Amino acid sequence: MAFDDFRSFVDCLRAAGEVVEINRPIALDDVGKVMKRAQAQSGPSVVFNDNGTNFPLICGVYGDRRKALIAFETSSSELFQKVLHGLDNPIPPRVMDGRPPCQDIVLQGADIDLSALPVPQYSPVDGGAYITPGIVVSKDPETDIPDIGHYRFLILSKNTFSFSAQPFHRFGKNLAKYKKLGQKARAALVIGVDPILAYTCQVQVSDTTNDWHVAGGLRGAPVELARCVTSDLHVPATSEFVIEFEVDMDDLVMEGPLGEYTGYYTPPSPKPVATVLAITHRKSPMFQGLLTGKPITESHLLKQIPFEASLFRTLKAQYPTITDISVRASAGVSFYVVIAMQPRFAGEARQVILSAMGTNVRPKWVIIVDPDIDVHSSSDVEWAMAFRVQPARDAIVIDHIPAGPSDPSIDDPKIDRPMRTASAIGIDATRPYGKPFSQVADVPGWAEFDVPELKSRG
Repeated sequence: MAFDDFRSFVDCLRAAGEVVEINRPIALDDVGKVMKRAQAQSGPSVVFNDNGTNFPLICGVYGDRRKALIAFETSSSELFQKVLHGLDNPIPPRVMDGRPPCQDIVLQGADIDLSALPVPQYSPVDGGAYITPGIVVSKDPETDIPDIGHYRFLILSKNTFSFSAQPFHRFGKNLAKYKKLGQKARAALVIGVDPILAYTCQVQVSDTTNDWHVAGGLRGAPVELARCVTSDLHVPATSEFVIEFEVDMDDLVMEGPLGEYTGYYTPPSPKPVATVLAITHRKSPMFQGLLTGKPITESHLLKQIPFEASLFRTLKAQYPTITDISVRASAGVSFYVVIAMQPRFAGEARQVILSAMGTNVRPKWVIIVDPDIDVHSSSDVEWAMAFRVQPARDAIVIDHIPAGPSDPSIDDPKIDRPMRTASAIGIDATRPYGKPFSQVADVPGWAEFDVPELKSRG
């Protein structure tokens, strides 16, 4: 059964020994140092109880695969199939009657104060204090289809912040439609939710998809929603915090930098200003932080499972002999993809390469391997690259295709994003189709052979 709320998930992490409480004073500007160290050690989530505000701050709740298994309430061997099953079986949400927990406390007007929240500046190079784990709830003003997605928010004052929503993101598309209609957009930023909602934000779906239905399928139960205080939007009823806001697309400010998923900074650029209309929260709420920047961080690990499942589902429909896929977290969860398949005819691996390059993931490297290669194992993939590939025969380079977002290696990063193009490389690392190939030198049956003496070594 899915988690009812964020705090029940945190309680489950605590019970599994995945939470460390820090009760001594830690400045918000030092949170990034702590989380970088915890991430380097594959450590637990960290709660900063004495951070200079009235709210505890918890970071690292998506920091490794162990926590993902707890969030999805499954085992490592069953995780991928559970996600795929959820994507194929959406469940619509239900709207809660009465006052929801997320509106235990309602702050409006002069009571709004973003500086009262424990929002870190993770690095001195960052443009300021950023809310990084927040989920934006918006809707298409023409179709009323809701969308949820992760976006960064830079605090400007007690009641204003700016954010980055690219034109190809659904929130960015919704904002463009509001501007065309001559309307100010209303949206909500939710913080501290059932973790499955955070994973849902990473799923690659069409613009006509109702994300609450996707989240319900992944949860195996409907998402319980509540109407916002200042708009007709609906948000998760048990959210720890909800920040309702309005966007004037003509009011711009320089936003940035913040460490991108690529591990590099991009220069500040003009972005819209949002005015906060209300802050609502639960009684005794906890705030959430999330470290971004050079891979691998919590941000990358959060994306990896949904990205892999989405891409697998898309490609498997056309190429049924695909068996597994890896979208590398170390490459920003988009730029490096490894796909295992059993080619049915000569050249099919190249078709898969081209299809993968044509998806919204926009990979720069696509490697196709045989099913006997573990796509998640760098040593297995490198073995296939070394001994099943002849570069002149098996590598293809495609130029003048849409660049991956924020790629620092493109020729001129100052060009507007819609104008940026790049190249990508595909490598067919499968055995040559229909031709004899050398036999693998390995010991058969070793994995099943019982050796009690070795078990004691862990």
